Amino acid sequence: MNIGLPKEVKDNEYRVGLVPAGVHALVGDGHTVWVQKSAGEGSGFQDAEYIAAGAKMLETPDQVFERSEMVVKVKEPIEEEYPRLHEGLIVFSYLHLAPLPDLTQVLIDRKVAGVAYETIRDKSGNIPLLTPMSEIAGRMSVLVGAYYLQKPRGGRGVLLGGVPGVRPSLVSIIGGGTVGINAAKMAMGLGAQVRILDIDLDRLRHLDDLFFGKVETELSNAYTIAEAVAQAELVVGGVLVIGANAPKLVTRKMLASMHAGAVIVDVAVDQGGCVETTRPTSHSDPVYTVDGVLHYCVTNMPGAMPRTSTIALTNATLPYVRKIAGVGLKRAISDNPLLKDGVNVYGGQVTFPGVATSQNRPYVDLLEML
Repeated sequence: MNIGLPKEVKDNEYRVGLVPAGVHALVGDGHTVWVQKSAGEGSGFQDAEYIAAGAKMLETPDQVFERSEMVVKVKEPIEEEYPRLHEGLIVFSYLHLAPLPDLTQVLIDRKVAGVAYETIRDKSGNIPLLTPMSEIAGRMSVLVGAYYLQKPRGGRGVLLGGVPGVRPSLVSIIGGGTVGINAAKMAMGLGAQVRILDIDLDRLRHLDDLFFGKVETELSNAYTIAEAVAQAELVVGGVLVIGANAPKLVTRKMLASMHAGAVIVDVAVDQGGCVETTRPTSHSDPVYTVDGVLHYCVTNMPGAMPRTSTIALTNATLPYVRKIAGVGLKRAISDNPLLKDGVNVYGGQVTFPGVATSQNRPYVDLLEML
Protein backbone atom coordinates (compact mmCIF):
# COMPACT_ATOMS: atom_id res chain seq x y z
CA MET A 1 0.00 0.00 0.00
CA ASN A 2 1.04 3.60 -0.60
CA ILE A 3 0.94 5.37 2.77
CA GLY A 4 1.23 9.14 3.15
CA LEU A 5 2.65 11.13 6.03
CA PRO A 6 1.90 14.84 5.50
CA LYS A 7 3.01 17.71 7.69
CA GLU A 8 0.30 18.85 10.08
CA VAL A 9 -1.10 22.29 9.34
CA LYS A 10 -3.38 23.04 12.27
CA ASP A 11 -2.35 26.04 14.38
CA ASN A 12 0.85 25.25 16.29
CA GLU A 13 0.46 21.51 15.68
CA TYR A 14 3.96 20.05 15.91
CA ARG A 15 3.10 16.36 16.11
CA VAL A 16 3.46 13.99 13.17
CA GLY A 17 1.57 10.80 12.37
CA LEU A 18 4.48 8.36 12.58
CA VAL A 19 7.98 8.33 14.02
CA PRO A 20 10.83 7.01 11.81
CA ALA A 21 10.68 3.64 13.59
CA GLY A 22 7.07 3.28 12.44
CA VAL A 23 8.03 4.11 8.87
CA HIS A 24 10.81 1.52 9.09
CA ALA A 25 8.33 -1.15 10.16
CA LEU A 26 5.93 -0.33 7.31
CA VAL A 27 8.68 -0.32 4.70
CA GLY A 28 9.85 -3.65 6.10
CA ASP A 29 6.31 -4.95 5.54
CA GLY A 30 6.67 -4.09 1.86
CA HIS A 31 4.77 -0.80 1.76
CA THR A 32 5.80 2.54 0.29
CA VAL A 33 5.71 5.47 2.71
CA TRP A 34 5.59 8.96 1.22
CA VAL A 35 6.70 11.62 3.72
CA GLN A 36 6.39 15.35 3.19
CA LYS A 37 9.66 17.14 3.76
CA SER A 38 10.02 18.57 7.29
CA ALA A 39 6.89 16.70 8.44
CA GLY A 40 8.62 15.47 11.59
CA GLU A 41 10.80 18.46 12.44
CA GLY A 42 8.33 19.87 14.96
CA SER A 43 8.64 16.65 16.95
CA GLY A 44 12.42 16.56 16.59
CA PHE A 45 12.56 13.95 13.80
CA GLN A 46 14.67 15.04 10.84
CA ASP A 47 14.15 14.17 7.19
CA ALA A 48 17.39 12.18 7.23
CA GLU A 49 15.92 9.84 9.86
CA TYR A 50 12.89 9.13 7.69
CA ILE A 51 15.10 8.57 4.64
CA ALA A 52 17.25 6.16 6.63
CA ALA A 53 14.06 4.35 7.66
CA GLY A 54 13.18 3.84 3.99
CA ALA A 55 10.72 6.68 3.36
CA LYS A 56 10.39 8.45 0.03
CA MET A 57 10.36 12.22 0.49
CA LEU A 58 8.06 14.62 -1.32
CA GLU A 59 8.04 18.40 -1.37
CA THR A 60 4.35 19.22 -1.04
CA PRO A 61 1.27 17.89 0.74
CA ASP A 62 -0.55 17.75 -2.60
CA GLN A 63 1.99 15.19 -3.79
CA VAL A 64 1.63 13.15 -0.60
CA PHE A 65 -2.16 12.97 -0.75
CA GLU A 66 -2.22 12.32 -4.50
CA ARG A 67 0.06 9.27 -4.24
CA SER A 68 -1.47 7.79 -1.09
CA GLU A 69 -4.09 5.13 -0.56
CA MET A 70 -4.00 5.82 3.17
CA VAL A 71 -2.91 9.01 4.91
CA VAL A 72 -1.80 8.78 8.53
CA LYS A 73 -2.34 12.05 10.36
CA VAL A 74 -2.68 13.41 13.86
CA LYS A 75 -5.47 15.97 13.57
CA GLU A 76 -8.56 16.14 11.41
CA PRO A 77 -8.20 17.70 7.94
CA ILE A 78 -8.83 21.42 7.98
CA GLU A 79 -10.25 23.54 5.18
CA GLU A 80 -7.03 24.00 3.24
CA GLU A 81 -6.66 20.21 3.09
CA TYR A 82 -10.16 19.48 1.79
CA PRO A 83 -9.20 19.68 -1.92
CA ARG A 84 -6.54 17.00 -1.35
CA LEU A 85 -9.08 14.40 -0.22
CA HIS A 86 -9.96 11.99 -3.01
CA GLU A 87 -12.40 9.14 -3.43
CA GLY A 88 -11.28 5.86 -1.86
CA LEU A 89 -8.64 7.52 0.35
CA ILE A 90 -8.37 6.20 3.90
CA VAL A 91 -7.74 8.99 6.40
CA PHE A 92 -6.50 7.48 9.67
CA SER A 93 -6.41 10.24 12.27
CA TYR A 94 -8.18 11.89 15.16
CA LEU A 95 -11.33 13.18 13.47
CA HIS A 96 -13.74 14.32 16.25
CA LEU A 97 -16.47 14.69 13.63
CA ALA A 98 -19.48 15.18 15.92
CA PRO A 99 -19.06 18.99 16.22
CA LEU A 100 -17.66 19.33 12.66
CA PRO A 101 -20.54 19.02 10.17
CA ASP A 102 -18.63 20.79 7.38
CA LEU A 103 -15.75 18.30 7.49
CA THR A 104 -18.20 15.43 7.72
CA GLN A 105 -19.94 16.66 4.57
CA VAL A 106 -16.64 16.91 2.69
CA LEU A 107 -15.71 13.35 3.64
CA ILE A 108 -19.15 12.18 2.53
CA ASP A 109 -19.07 14.08 -0.76
CA ARG A 110 -15.59 12.82 -1.62
CA LYS A 111 -16.34 9.26 -0.45
CA VAL A 112 -13.35 9.16 1.87
CA ALA A 113 -13.03 6.42 4.48
CA GLY A 114 -12.56 8.35 7.71
CA VAL A 115 -11.12 6.09 10.42
CA ALA A 116 -11.04 7.90 13.75
CA TYR A 117 -8.52 7.01 16.44
CA GLU A 118 -10.88 8.20 19.15
CA THR A 119 -13.71 5.71 18.46
CA ILE A 120 -11.75 2.45 18.15
CA ARG A 121 -12.29 0.16 21.12
CA ASP A 122 -10.31 -2.85 22.32
CA LYS A 123 -11.63 -6.10 23.81
CA SER A 124 -11.87 -4.49 27.25
CA GLY A 125 -14.00 -1.63 25.94
CA ASN A 126 -11.15 0.86 26.31
CA ILE A 127 -10.16 3.43 23.67
CA PRO A 128 -6.49 2.53 23.10
CA LEU A 129 -5.68 5.17 20.48
CA LEU A 130 -7.22 8.04 22.42
CA THR A 131 -5.74 7.04 25.77
CA PRO A 132 -2.17 8.33 25.28
CA MET A 133 -3.33 11.79 24.20
CA SER A 134 -5.90 11.87 27.02
CA GLU A 135 -3.10 11.09 29.45
CA ILE A 136 -1.04 13.97 28.11
CA ALA A 137 -3.96 16.42 27.91
CA GLY A 138 -5.06 15.50 31.44
CA ARG A 139 -1.60 16.22 32.83
CA MET A 140 -1.29 19.40 30.78
CA SER A 141 -4.67 20.67 31.97
CA VAL A 142 -3.35 21.28 35.47
CA LEU A 143 -0.08 22.78 34.25
CA VAL A 144 -1.82 25.30 31.98
CA GLY A 145 -4.48 25.93 34.62
CA ALA A 146 -1.79 26.76 37.18
CA TYR A 147 -0.13 29.07 34.66
CA TYR A 148 -3.29 31.03 33.91
CA LEU A 149 -4.14 31.35 37.60
CA GLN A 150 -1.23 33.79 37.80
CA LYS A 151 -2.42 37.37 38.17
CA PRO A 152 -0.37 38.71 35.21
CA ARG A 153 -2.08 36.07 33.04
CA GLY A 154 -5.51 37.26 34.16
CA GLY A 155 -6.04 34.70 36.89
CA ARG A 156 -7.02 34.93 40.53
CA GLY A 157 -3.42 34.97 41.71
CA VAL A 158 -3.35 31.75 43.69
CA LEU A 159 -0.80 28.97 43.98
CA LEU A 160 -2.45 25.59 43.58
CA GLY A 161 -0.60 23.99 46.48
CA GLY A 162 -0.71 26.99 48.78
CA VAL A 163 2.03 27.36 51.42
CA PRO A 164 2.09 26.71 55.18
CA GLY A 165 -0.67 28.84 56.64
CA VAL A 166 -2.44 29.30 53.31
CA ARG A 167 -4.92 26.68 52.20
CA PRO A 168 -4.37 24.78 48.93
CA SER A 169 -6.56 25.64 45.98
CA LEU A 170 -9.41 23.36 44.96
CA VAL A 171 -9.22 21.65 41.57
CA SER A 172 -12.61 20.27 40.55
CA ILE A 173 -12.40 17.62 37.82
CA ILE A 174 -15.56 16.68 35.96
CA GLY A 175 -15.18 13.14 34.65
CA GLY A 176 -13.16 10.35 36.23
CA GLY A 177 -11.76 8.75 33.09
CA THR A 178 -8.25 8.95 31.66
CA VAL A 179 -8.20 12.75 31.53
CA GLY A 180 -9.56 13.03 35.06
CA ILE A 181 -7.12 10.53 36.56
CA ASN A 182 -4.12 12.20 34.98
CA ALA A 183 -5.31 15.68 35.94
CA ALA A 184 -5.72 14.45 39.52
CA LYS A 185 -2.20 13.04 39.59
CA MET A 186 -0.72 16.37 38.54
CA ALA A 187 -2.92 18.43 40.85
CA MET A 188 -2.08 16.22 43.82
CA GLY A 189 1.59 16.44 42.93
CA LEU A 190 1.35 20.22 43.13
CA GLY A 191 -0.31 19.99 46.52
CA ALA A 192 -3.80 21.05 45.48
CA GLN A 193 -7.04 19.87 47.01
CA VAL A 194 -8.71 17.62 44.40
CA ARG A 195 -12.35 16.73 43.83
CA ILE A 196 -13.47 14.34 41.07
CA LEU A 197 -17.07 14.01 39.92
CA ASP A 198 -18.41 11.13 37.86
CA ILE A 199 -21.79 9.53 37.16
CA ASP A 200 -20.51 5.98 37.76
CA LEU A 201 -20.33 4.85 41.40
CA ASP A 202 -18.03 1.94 40.52
CA ARG A 203 -15.67 4.42 38.87
CA LEU A 204 -15.71 6.54 42.03
CA ARG A 205 -14.89 3.47 44.12
CA HIS A 206 -11.98 2.74 41.78
CA LEU A 207 -10.73 6.32 42.10
CA ASP A 208 -10.99 6.19 45.88
CA ASP A 209 -8.86 3.05 45.91
CA LEU A 210 -6.44 4.41 43.32
CA PHE A 211 -5.73 7.57 45.30
CA PHE A 212 -5.96 5.94 48.75
CA GLY A 213 -8.83 8.22 49.73
CA LYS A 214 -6.72 11.35 49.25
CA VAL A 215 -9.05 12.88 46.66
CA GLU A 216 -12.68 13.77 47.21
CA THR A 217 -15.06 11.76 45.04
CA GLU A 218 -18.62 12.84 44.42
CA LEU A 219 -21.48 11.56 42.30
CA SER A 220 -21.98 13.91 39.40
CA ASN A 221 -25.32 15.68 39.01
CA ALA A 222 -26.42 19.26 38.39
CA TYR A 223 -26.36 20.11 42.10
CA THR A 224 -22.92 18.68 42.91
CA ILE A 225 -21.40 20.13 39.73
CA ALA A 226 -22.69 23.61 40.60
CA GLU A 227 -21.20 23.31 44.09
CA ALA A 228 -17.85 21.98 42.86
CA VAL A 229 -17.57 24.71 40.23
CA ALA A 230 -18.44 27.48 42.68
CA GLN A 231 -15.76 26.39 45.15
CA ALA A 232 -12.94 25.70 42.67
CA GLU A 233 -10.07 27.86 41.54
CA LEU A 234 -9.51 25.47 38.62
CA VAL A 235 -12.14 23.37 36.83
CA VAL A 236 -11.03 20.64 34.42
CA GLY A 237 -13.60 19.28 31.96
CA GLY A 238 -12.80 15.66 31.18
CA VAL A 239 -16.15 14.29 30.02
CA LEU A 240 -16.27 11.92 27.05
CA VAL A 241 -19.16 10.40 25.13
CA ILE A 242 -17.36 8.36 22.49
CA GLY A 243 -17.80 9.85 19.03
CA ALA A 244 -20.62 12.19 20.08
CA ASN A 245 -20.92 15.73 21.40
CA ALA A 246 -20.07 16.11 25.07
CA PRO A 247 -22.98 17.07 27.33
CA LYS A 248 -23.00 20.68 28.56
CA LEU A 249 -22.65 20.02 32.28
CA VAL A 250 -21.27 23.39 33.39
CA THR A 251 -23.83 26.05 32.50
CA ARG A 252 -23.38 29.77 31.92
CA LYS A 253 -25.40 30.37 35.08
CA MET A 254 -22.84 28.43 37.14
CA LEU A 255 -20.06 30.79 36.07
CA ALA A 256 -21.67 33.59 38.07
CA SER A 257 -20.90 31.67 41.27
CA MET A 258 -17.21 31.21 40.47
CA HIS A 259 -14.32 33.28 41.81
CA ALA A 260 -13.22 36.13 39.57
CA GLY A 261 -10.03 34.95 37.88
CA ALA A 262 -10.84 31.25 38.25
CA VAL A 263 -9.83 29.07 35.30
CA ILE A 264 -11.67 26.45 33.26
CA VAL A 265 -9.67 24.02 31.11
CA ASP A 266 -12.16 22.14 28.93
CA VAL A 267 -10.29 19.13 27.58
CA ALA A 268 -13.59 17.93 26.08
CA VAL A 269 -13.50 20.79 23.55
CA ASP A 270 -12.64 18.36 20.72
CA GLN A 271 -16.13 16.91 21.15
CA GLY A 272 -17.78 20.30 21.58
CA GLY A 273 -16.87 20.82 25.25
CA CYS A 274 -18.70 20.04 28.49
CA VAL A 275 -18.98 23.74 29.44
CA GLU A 276 -21.76 25.82 27.92
CA THR A 277 -19.41 28.75 27.30
CA THR A 278 -16.71 26.67 25.63
CA ARG A 279 -15.57 27.60 22.14
CA PRO A 280 -12.50 26.18 20.38
CA THR A 281 -9.24 28.09 20.75
CA SER A 282 -5.69 27.60 19.49
CA HIS A 283 -2.19 27.62 20.92
CA SER A 284 -1.60 31.05 19.39
CA ASP A 285 -4.75 32.47 21.03
CA PRO A 286 -5.55 30.00 23.83
CA VAL A 287 -7.76 31.83 26.33
CA TYR A 288 -10.77 34.11 26.60
CA THR A 289 -12.83 35.37 29.53
CA VAL A 290 -16.55 34.97 30.17
CA ASP A 291 -18.11 36.49 33.30
CA GLY A 292 -14.68 36.93 34.85
CA VAL A 293 -13.67 33.28 34.36
CA LEU A 294 -10.74 32.39 32.09
CA HIS A 295 -11.42 29.62 29.56
CA TYR A 296 -8.61 27.54 28.02
CA CYS A 297 -10.15 25.46 25.22
CA VAL A 298 -7.30 24.52 22.87
CA THR A 299 -8.37 21.69 20.57
CA ASN A 300 -4.93 20.17 20.15
CA MET A 301 -3.38 20.48 23.60
CA PRO A 302 -0.83 17.63 23.18
CA GLY A 303 0.53 19.40 20.11
CA ALA A 304 2.47 21.62 22.52
CA MET A 305 4.36 18.54 23.75
CA PRO A 306 5.03 17.01 20.33
CA ARG A 307 8.01 14.79 21.06
CA THR A 308 6.31 12.94 23.89
CA SER A 309 2.96 12.95 22.08
CA THR A 310 4.22 11.65 18.73
CA ILE A 311 6.13 8.76 20.28
CA ALA A 312 3.18 7.83 22.50
CA LEU A 313 0.76 8.07 19.58
CA THR A 314 2.82 5.91 17.24
CA ASN A 315 3.21 3.30 19.99
CA ALA A 316 -0.58 2.97 20.00
CA THR A 317 -1.50 3.43 16.33
CA LEU A 318 1.22 1.50 14.48
CA PRO A 319 -0.28 -1.99 14.92
CA TYR A 320 -3.53 -0.73 13.38
CA VAL A 321 -1.72 1.04 10.53
CA ARG A 322 0.22 -2.14 9.74
CA LYS A 323 -2.94 -4.24 9.78
CA ILE A 324 -4.94 -1.95 7.50
CA ALA A 325 -1.99 -1.52 5.13
CA GLY A 326 -1.33 -5.25 5.10
CA VAL A 327 -4.78 -6.61 4.29
CA GLY A 328 -6.89 -3.55 3.42
CA LEU A 329 -9.61 -1.90 5.47
CA LYS A 330 -12.37 -4.42 4.69
CA ARG A 331 -10.29 -7.45 5.64
CA ALA A 332 -8.89 -5.66 8.71
CA ILE A 333 -12.46 -5.12 9.96
CA SER A 334 -13.32 -8.74 9.21
CA ASP A 335 -10.31 -9.91 11.22
CA ASN A 336 -10.97 -7.43 14.05
CA PRO A 337 -14.65 -6.40 14.19
CA LEU A 338 -13.81 -3.87 16.90
CA LEU A 339 -12.12 -1.78 14.20
CA LYS A 340 -15.59 -1.15 12.72
CA ASP A 341 -16.32 1.49 15.37
CA GLY A 342 -13.36 3.49 14.13
CA VAL A 343 -14.88 3.98 10.70
CA ASN A 344 -16.98 7.13 11.08
CA VAL A 345 -17.67 7.72 7.38
CA TYR A 346 -17.37 5.35 4.45
CA GLY A 347 -18.50 5.35 0.84
CA GLY A 348 -20.44 8.58 1.21
CA GLN A 349 -22.32 7.51 4.36
CA VAL A 350 -22.06 8.19 8.08
CA THR A 351 -21.23 4.85 9.69
CA PHE A 352 -20.84 5.81 13.36
CA PRO A 353 -24.04 6.33 15.40
CA GLY A 354 -22.65 9.12 17.59
CA VAL A 355 -21.77 11.29 14.60
CA ALA A 356 -25.11 10.64 12.92
CA THR A 357 -27.05 11.53 16.08
CA SER A 358 -24.99 14.64 16.82
CA GLN A 359 -25.49 16.00 13.30
CA ASN A 360 -29.00 14.66 12.68
CA ARG A 361 -27.79 12.65 9.70
CA PRO A 362 -28.87 9.18 8.57
CA TYR A 363 -26.79 6.31 9.93
CA VAL A 364 -25.79 3.31 7.83
CA ASP A 365 -24.35 0.14 9.36
CA LEU A 366 -20.88 -0.31 7.89
CA LEU A 367 -21.22 -4.09 7.79
CA GLU A 368 -24.13 -3.72 5.37
CA MET A 369 -21.85 -1.78 3.01
CA LEU A 370 -18.86 -4.12 3.06
